[in-house]
Amino acid sequence: MVDLSVKIGNLHLKNPVLMASGTFGYGTEYRDYFDVSLLGGIITKTVTGKMREGNPMPRIVETPCGMLNSIGLANVGVDRFCQEKMPELDHLDTVVIVNVAGSTIEEYSEVVEKMQGYDRVDGFEINISCPNVKKGGLEFGTDPEITETVVSGVRKATDKTILVKLTPNVTDIVTIARASVNGGADGLSLINTVLGMGVDIETRKPHLARIVGGLSGPAIKPIALAKVYQVVKAISIPVIGIGGIMKWEDAVAFFIVGATAIQVGTLNFIEPDGAVKIIQGIERYCEKNGMRSIGELTGSLQKG
Repeated sequence: MVDLSVKIGNLHLKNPVLMASGTFGYGTEYRDYFDVSLLGGIITKTVTGKMREGNPMPRIVETPCGMLNSIGLANVGVDRFCQEKMPELDHLDTVVIVNVAGSTIEEYSEVVEKMQGYDRVDGFEINISCPNVKKGGLEFGTDPEITETVVSGVRKATDKTILVKLTPNVTDIVTIARASVNGGADGLSLINTVLGMGVDIETRKPHLARIVGGLSGPAIKPIALAKVYQVVKAISIPVIGIGGIMKWEDAVAFFIVGATAIQVGTLNFIEPDGAVKIIQGIERYCEKNGMRSIGELTGSLQKG
C-alpha cells in the first residue's frame, strides 16, 4: 500500500487531496454524497469579520473550459460561524482549515484570533487573492509589503498552521510567495482564479453583474502548473497546487512539478465525489510506478 500522507506545518494529512474554499461549503453539505473522512482535508468557505451578502446576481457562469464566478466572499461572519457552523464541523473526521479574508489588514488577525481557541480548527488559509471584492483580497495579494504585514499579523494571532492563498494576477508571483514566507506562512496555496470576463453578444451585456470575475477550471491548469513550478523552485515551504484539477492525471502533474498537496475546486460542482476518485487514481499511479510514498512523486520532473 502506498503511503499518501503528507505534513504541512503542524497538519498531518492522511492524503494530499483537499477541497478548495468556496466549492465545498462547510463540508457538512456533502456528507450525503460520500464519506468526507476519505479526504485529506477541507477548506471552508471564506470567513470575514462581519457577514457579507456578496455580489449581485448573476455571479456564476459557465465557460467552454471552466467557469467564471463573482461571488464576492458571501458568508455569515466569524461570530455566526463560531456559533452555528463550528459545532457541525465536529462531525467531520478529517482536517479542517478555515479560509479567512478581510477588508483591512487588522481584520485578518482579528478573525483568526476569534477562532484560535477552537480545537476543531486545524489551520487557516489566508485569502489575499480574491478578485471579486472591492476592498481587500486581490489588492493585498499583489503588494509584497502588505502581504508580509497581513501574514505576520496572523502569525502573532495563532500557533496553528497558516497557508497563504496566492493570486496569479501579478507580474512576479515568487516575490509574493517570499513575502508570505517572511511573514511566517507554513505553506502556500496557488493559484486562485484568473481574471476573466464573458459577454452576451445578443444583448451586449456582460455575463456577470460585476462584469469581471474569476476564471477557474481546466482552462487555467497550464497557468497553475507554471506558477507552482516557479514558486517551488524559489522557496522551501510546502506548496499546494490549485487550478483545473478535474481528474487524477491532473493531480499527478502538480505533484511532479513539486506540489506537496492539491486542492479540488470546480470539479465539486460537477462531480461531488470526484475527489475520492482522484485519491484512488493517485494511489494506483504510485503503485504502478513502484512508489512507496507520495513523496517519491513530488518534484520528480525530468529534464526534457
